[in-house]
Amino acid sequence: MEEKHILKIAGELNITAQQVGAVAGLLAENATVPFIARYRKEATGSLDEVAITTIRDRLEQLGELDKRRDAILESLEKQGNLTAELKDKVLAAETMAVLEDIYLPFRPKRRTRATMAKEKGLEPLAKMLFEQDDIGVIKEAAKFVNAEKEVDSVETALAGARDIIAEWVSEDPQARAQIRSLYQKHSQYVSKVVSGKEEEAVKYKDYYEWSEPVASAPSHRVLAMRRGAKEKFLLLRVAVEEDQALSILDSLFVKSENAAGEQVRLAVRDSFKRLIMISMETEIRLESKKRADEEAIKVFAENIRQLLLSSPLGEKGILAIDPAFRTGCKVVCLDKQGKLLYNDVIHPLGSDAAQRQGAKVATWCRKYHIEAIAIGNGTASRETEAFIRAIHLPEEIPIVMVNESGASIYSASQVAREEFPDHDITVRGAVSIGRRLMDPLAELVKIDPKAIGVGQYQHDVDQTLLKCSLDDTVGSCVNAVGVEVNTASKQLLTYVSGVGPKLAERIVAHRDENGPFESRAQVKKVSGLGAKTFEQCAGFLRIRNAKNPLDASAVHPESYSIVNAMAKDLDCTVADLISNSALREKIKLENYVTDTVGMPTLLDIKAELGKPGRDPRKQFELFSFAEGINTIGDLEVGMELPGIVTNITAFGVFVDVGVHQDGLVHISQLANHFVKDPADVVKVHQQVKVRVLEIDIARKRISMSMKK
Repeated sequence: MEEKHILKIAGELNITAQQVGAVAGLLAENATVPFIARYRKEATGSLDEVAITTIRDRLEQLGELDKRRDAILESLEKQGNLTAELKDKVLAAETMAVLEDIYLPFRPKRRTRATMAKEKGLEPLAKMLFEQDDIGVIKEAAKFVNAEKEVDSVETALAGARDIIAEWVSEDPQARAQIRSLYQKHSQYVSKVVSGKEEEAVKYKDYYEWSEPVASAPSHRVLAMRRGAKEKFLLLRVAVEEDQALSILDSLFVKSENAAGEQVRLAVRDSFKRLIMISMETEIRLESKKRADEEAIKVFAENIRQLLLSSPLGEKGILAIDPAFRTGCKVVCLDKQGKLLYNDVIHPLGSDAAQRQGAKVATWCRKYHIEAIAIGNGTASRETEAFIRAIHLPEEIPIVMVNESGASIYSASQVAREEFPDHDITVRGAVSIGRRLMDPLAELVKIDPKAIGVGQYQHDVDQTLLKCSLDDTVGSCVNAVGVEVNTASKQLLTYVSGVGPKLAERIVAHRDENGPFESRAQVKKVSGLGAKTFEQCAGFLRIRNAKNPLDASAVHPESYSIVNAMAKDLDCTVADLISNSALREKIKLENYVTDTVGMPTLLDIKAELGKPGRDPRKQFELFSFAEGINTIGDLEVGMELPGIVTNITAFGVFVDVGVHQDGLVHISQLANHFVKDPADVVKVHQQVKVRVLEIDIARKRISMSMKK
């Protein structure tokens, strides 16, 4: 572990080196971020998951920088170019850009105009000109005219010398640093429509003639322009004021107002236009793309977090419907654990037999003890909802519209085929809709997060970075809620701290072969689950109705002895501590502080005893769309409607009002005050009231406002 990295990160995050070192040490032992954040607060000074993740990622970045540094030093040594001064520069480089600038003159490269000029023997002339002494330039250049070396004139000699100087200028670290700074602070994105593609590229109309500073361009616009360029609808450039760049380079390299100085001036202009400008534009485009990716991924990950932590209805008997017009509505009945009991198809829409179809639904509700009805929000959803409401089922059976985004992905997946090998994709899709109502988290973990539909340009961003971020987010959510080990799917168990896919399969197999686990300790019997893994996962596993009530809580088994001591000191049982708040108030936490257990852990234990295993997600709230508003054609400007937030982006939020087309509440319409980040105002799946501002039926666009 590099001490310099720990000190650097500590300075960047404004925390102590001890905190960074503790996190680095735990990570080196394969501890997970959720485990460190929840159960190692004394070691880390109570750092949260965000800080721990930042430390982890920064350690990886600095490690990659060191790997590259070592490779460069090795290359320079093999070339025979590694001097003490150069080595010091390489070791002192703090960013990849600076490191690559140092290495650039020595990097093996294809033949360039400069290398060809050197082969013709023109490097001494270039050095002479670069000194910019008051010499007879023409006379000196004439000495290098050599027909055998294809230097047939003075101008050819001077042009070759300028090529060499141009490469020196382009590879100079100081010049690159200053021009890079100019691009970073003052460059502009310049976008134009490709001539003749105006009609085809209408979705990029905003960017037909567009420019804005790279430094402040928001993520969604950067990614939109890049996509337009990739699809060959837009011409996109990163540009700076050429005079500013040349002024910087002249100040560095043009030292004399004589003939030699003029040759250097010409070389500087060639260097910028032919070499530096292209190099810097590429670099800045990549840099701004990385920033845009990070911002888009951050938005996507937060949306996923909010969706995964949506309120669960809980263990209820569910009748779920995947609506359709032509092929009929697929109906499934699920028990309280989400097990498929029955499936069928009804054709209630536009059918003369709707009454008979309704009687079927009522019969199924009685037979399978249905406590709620879930309807997918896709095609024919509002019509299906109206049909179900017309049956006049008991009032205690709520009818809930469920976002079915990604259900079709799940229904065709290997996961779904394993769960329901004897049923087709329509049955699987309906089951997924029903289970989402019961527990969004448990069901959505079976789907690739990218397919859930709450992102922004998710297919345009760095896919490796996206996957890493979404995996972190899903894992964070799963461990925050906790997992009932006796009912969890292997997909859900996969995200438990320290478990992973192979061990998740073994846990499920062990459960199937030996029956439900009766205690957390029994989980140790699973093949391949050693002491270290048990330490990582145990606190996040739940076993309801276990003999030891702590097995259903977030109290880690390593702390059971502390709780037992608390109970003994108060002459009661652990169950008494959990059920009696007056007893808990008598606990003197300071009595249980040790060298390894401090007040952060003890406070967590006391808080958990007051709500053992309680789901941290909010209580489920019933929601209904406005009656009679089923299509975009039913909307009118000025209407006020209830809606559900389906997606949050940097420029606003999308809201479902039940017309099969989400409306956009632009960031400027989210509140009466200035809003910097839409996520500060609303959350995914939040119930909101909106007012219709504009309707464009042809383009299927609805503009809305949440202003009071």
